[in-house]
Amino acid sequence: MGTASSLVSPAGAGGEVIEDTYGGGEACEIPVEVKPKARLLRGSLRRVGGSRPGGLIGASFKSTASVQELECVAEYERLRKEYEIFRVSKNNEVASMVKKEAKLDRENKRLRAELQALQKTYQKILREKESALEAKYQAMERAATFEHDRDKVKRQFKIFRETKENEIQDLLRAKRELEAKLQRLQAQGIQVFDPEESDSDDNCTDVTATGAQSEYWNGGALGSEPSMGSMMQLQQSFRGPEFAHSSIDVEGPFANINRDDWDAAVASLLQVTPLFSHSLWSNTVRCYIISTDETQPEVNIFISNYSPKLQRVCETMGYFFQVVHFSSENERPLQDVRKWEIEKSSLVILLLHLTLPSCLLEDCEEAFLRNPEEKPRLIYHRKEDGRVSSVSVQQLIEQISQVNKAKMIDHVGGVEEGAYEIYNCVEKIIKQDILGCEMTELESKDLANKEDSTAPEEEVFGDVLWDAHDEQEQMEAFQQASNSTCELGFEKYFERLNDLVAAPAPIPPLLVSGGPGSGKSLLLSKWIQIQQKHSPNTLIVYHFVGRPMSTSSESALIIKRLTLKLMQHSWLVSPLTFDPAKLLEEFPRWLEKLSARHQGSIIIIIDSIDQIQQAEKHMKWLIDPLPVNVRVIVSVNVETCPQAWRLWPTLHLDPLNPKDVKSLISAECNSENVKLTKEQEKKLERHCRSATTCNALYVTLLGKTIACVGNTGNIDEILQQCCQCQDTVSLYRLVLRSIQESLQSDKEKGLLREILCVIGVSHNGVSESELMELYPELTSAVLASLLHSLHKMCLLTYGCGLLKFQHLQAWEMVKLEYMEEGENVISAYRQKLVEYFTMQLSRDRVTWRSADELPWLFQQQGDKQKLHKCLLNLFVSQNLYKRGHFAELLSYWQLVGKDKSSMAAEYFDSLKEYEKSCEGEESMICLADLYETLGRFLKDLGLLSQAVAPLQRSLEIRETALDPDHPRVAQSLHQLAGVYVQWKKFGNAEQLYKQALEISENAYGAEHPRVARELDALATLYQKQNKYEQAEQLRKKSFKIRQKATRQKGSLCGFALLRQRALQLEELTLGKDTPDNARTLNELGVLYYLQNNLETAELFLKRSLEMRERVLGCDHPDCAQSLNNLAALYNEKKHYDKAEELYEKALDIRRRALAPDHPSLAYTVKHLAVLYKKMGKLDKAVPLYELAVEIRQKSFGPKHPSVATALVNLAVLYCQMKKQIEALPLYERALKIYEDSFGHMHPRVGETLKNLAVLSYERGDFEKAAELYKRAMEIKEAETLLIGGKATSRHSSSGDTFSLKSTLSPNIFLEHGQR
Repeated sequence: MGTASSLVSPAGAGGEVIEDTYGGGEACEIPVEVKPKARLLRGSLRRVGGSRPGGLIGASFKSTASVQELECVAEYERLRKEYEIFRVSKNNEVASMVKKEAKLDRENKRLRAELQALQKTYQKILREKESALEAKYQAMERAATFEHDRDKVKRQFKIFRETKENEIQDLLRAKRELEAKLQRLQAQGIQVFDPEESDSDDNCTDVTATGAQSEYWNGGALGSEPSMGSMMQLQQSFRGPEFAHSSIDVEGPFANINRDDWDAAVASLLQVTPLFSHSLWSNTVRCYIISTDETQPEVNIFISNYSPKLQRVCETMGYFFQVVHFSSENERPLQDVRKWEIEKSSLVILLLHLTLPSCLLEDCEEAFLRNPEEKPRLIYHRKEDGRVSSVSVQQLIEQISQVNKAKMIDHVGGVEEGAYEIYNCVEKIIKQDILGCEMTELESKDLANKEDSTAPEEEVFGDVLWDAHDEQEQMEAFQQASNSTCELGFEKYFERLNDLVAAPAPIPPLLVSGGPGSGKSLLLSKWIQIQQKHSPNTLIVYHFVGRPMSTSSESALIIKRLTLKLMQHSWLVSPLTFDPAKLLEEFPRWLEKLSARHQGSIIIIIDSIDQIQQAEKHMKWLIDPLPVNVRVIVSVNVETCPQAWRLWPTLHLDPLNPKDVKSLISAECNSENVKLTKEQEKKLERHCRSATTCNALYVTLLGKTIACVGNTGNIDEILQQCCQCQDTVSLYRLVLRSIQESLQSDKEKGLLREILCVIGVSHNGVSESELMELYPELTSAVLASLLHSLHKMCLLTYGCGLLKFQHLQAWEMVKLEYMEEGENVISAYRQKLVEYFTMQLSRDRVTWRSADELPWLFQQQGDKQKLHKCLLNLFVSQNLYKRGHFAELLSYWQLVGKDKSSMAAEYFDSLKEYEKSCEGEESMICLADLYETLGRFLKDLGLLSQAVAPLQRSLEIRETALDPDHPRVAQSLHQLAGVYVQWKKFGNAEQLYKQALEISENAYGAEHPRVARELDALATLYQKQNKYEQAEQLRKKSFKIRQKATRQKGSLCGFALLRQRALQLEELTLGKDTPDNARTLNELGVLYYLQNNLETAELFLKRSLEMRERVLGCDHPDCAQSLNNLAALYNEKKHYDKAEELYEKALDIRRRALAPDHPSLAYTVKHLAVLYKKMGKLDKAVPLYELAVEIRQKSFGPKHPSVATALVNLAVLYCQMKKQIEALPLYERALKIYEDSFGHMHPRVGETLKNLAVLSYERGDFEKAAELYKRAMEIKEAETLLIGGKATSRHSSSGDTFSLKSTLSPNIFLEHGQR
């Protein structure tokens, strides 16, 4: 089809203009085109015309014109048709455009309307924002006014307290004057009548404050009248295992096994000291090697080539590694030493070939046949073709295989291959059996889909900076303090300590005073054991202070540890500052908060508190009034007790009486089969009469000295020497000289001096492996012999794998004996340690030991330049900070003379310099960790603006080196969000937390503890923004995740310990049918239950039940215990019918065998009632709930909170049965008990009010329901403010929240009551 451009016009026209009706009147000029055919025609006509002029011309032209006209007409018709088609198409396009225009007009109108609506909404939000800001400013003004008033009240209280203290001092002064006058009158023979003499009160205690009976301690004996502390025991709290140390009739927690409370289980596990030897808790992996001359080549290769590798493996996990091996020439004379080493060892290796010397047979029997703790054992047997081992070797292997599961290596081949096989097996034993850090194949498969191996190491404790070594040191200190079997007449002191628990509040701390070595630590540790056994609901938090200037004596670390332990047991989720000054300032408020949430009494015990650096300054909280359910006991030395503390009630330890002295010395002598004559006993009795010679430490040391020398020397001679020692230090000096005389060479005497002096000048002690590296000439045999003598004579002890002085007097003796020259000698030994740990740093071996010792040594030497250089070693500072030694790190920087800002700048510059040398993914990940640590450290210091840069840099590096969705990126986002939270930039923080949450969910799954951590952080953020509903939803979701996670896996420490304990118990059950074996089987079933191994747990619990029925009879209470535990297991597996049958059998046995108010009967009643309720058998549950109320009333009295809890549970049941009339009086009675016990603002009161409100609503009493609900919400809001940490410091190590518990409090309320 043609177009307008192809129209033809006459040749001479030059162009033709045509009006375009569709183009808006625009004229278009169309060019004329002459076709070739027409030109040819005109040319031919011209030629004809030129040859024939005249008429021919006209005729020819006419003919031509007609042809041209015909052509034009045809062309015109064609063009007209094309034009019509073109016009129609354009008309259609115009119509379409008109429709589009109308549609766009409508859309425009709609958008204009929406815009107007948005503008109105914006104006409304703007007005609301202004109102909110105004309300915020008003609230801030009210808060400032409140702070001012509070400070005013504080000042008034301080003035009041000081006034009263002065009055007390005046009264005491007057009292002393009157007593002096009274004594003078009596001395003159004048009788003075005492009106109280004939009417004494037997219940009054003898606790005195500076000689006078204190009114604080007047009260009934423990248990005569429930104190507030005992009344707060609402219900039996969830506890962990108490392995077989309670009496048979007291069931303990095994009938109430609950895997939701892992940390409590582990805490109880740690408290059971008699069942775990030192080797299980020591921080040293000790490998004891027994070898023959034939296998000595393997031993040499193993020690030289593979021992350093194993040492590095243990170092990475914070443990020491020590190989002990006695050469054949030392075997005979060191029998006691070798036996001691075998007892301490974690692993014993026996290397055999063809023969077994008789001198080794006793060691083999001790290590392999007498192994009650079932510690790992390994036998390496090298065989040769054609040669048979001796009969003694074959018999030993056969005996071991019958009684012990020792691992065997049968090796045929070379010596080097044999040593390598030993190394592989030892490494596996260390990782799996000793340290518990490597899972078996089955466990790995079970957790493969739930755990990510790339998760940061802080996952167990979240953001909490927790030093496991400090905690282990305290655990070992408690064990060592309570090891003595002689209680030295402590019963009278126990009664006085019990009076503290029962005394009405408020009361000041109790001061346990005595001279050095008088037995204060022993008394407190024994009393703690008694309280843990008989009062499981009483929370006891203790701290044993070691040598002055050691880590255990640093006030900030003590307060931080006490706070974290209280939080761990109180299920609290709140931010915690690690700024030392803030921590000390806020501890009283934390104590108030935590005590309000704990259901029972809280007892805080600090032993040797006067050894704390600047104790009076840093322990000011002791002077303030304590919460009603908190009791504090501190022990001090009489000579060093601060003057202000002498006004407190005092329990003074009296010197030992002659009977105790005799029994203590006799016990030591009998242990070594030494008998004293009557004359010698009288001589000792005459000697031990002064204050310095009749304290517990002196008498114990005296007995050990006589017993040690009695078998080999003249007892009279040693008695004569001992009688010349008038104090403990001089007696220690005699002991040391006797040890020196027993040594065979001057070399050994010199090594003894070096060991004691190096330990003395160190910060926290020295390990055996460090001594071996410090003195290469020191062999393991010589070191073991020296340490055995020093440990036996109470000079040295072990703490967290380190050798320390057992008592302060031993350290004073070493200074007198070896360091009389003064600071020059001390500086020389410190320099030796400095060179050793500096060499470790140069080899990139930054362990917790080098971080602990090296900066402290520089500080003691006063070398600020080297200290500054050491602090700028980023890995040293990182190690100190990550273990929570925040105050220590700050003190070093203060000594250098740097303030916070300059310190931050130097750290950042050092990191920038270190970054230049980083190459490869591994080094960049390490760099990111360093940046993150620096950011967290600066955040704790309050330098928020400077903390952002390193945290952002850490985030950038991890996103680049790893992946934007890697879990470590989520860690960086979490920490950066924490800074923004403290900075009040909640919008930025929320965005970062949500990103971290998304990454964690993608990496770990939606039900991982990491996800719960992010949910907790978001919940805290919403709570700070007063978005309580959103916060509550996230907290509930987090709680469910944590609850499920604890069912899948215990804590890192607890899981390994429980698994190890289960393996030990399993070995003990292979004997005959006895009640003890049946009990062990029961414990074993519980342990497997805690490890989520329900099938194995069921197997052992059934075996326990069957054995008890055979041995004890079907009606014995122990059978009821097994039935109860099996029922709990079936309940967990949702086999409710089986559980019901077993619970009913257990209840029937206990009803017949036990008293009506026995706790075990109450347990079974409670569990069966809950099961009936769960199964919908409410009619059967009612009588059991009523029986529970009766039992609690008989046990605790009608007004105890535990009775109120039982009443609420019964009321809930009635509500479910639609019996509101019966439920109402129960709720009202419970409310009255709660209000009388806890006050009107306690959470229990709030929940009961809420239940009553629901009940009133259902009965149609809407006005009363509204009133009750309003009161309940006021209490809940007050509790939220208390738990949410709004009043805490701005400087937190986490920036958000943390939880030492893996789940929240079991104190969860139902809609109509408590569980």
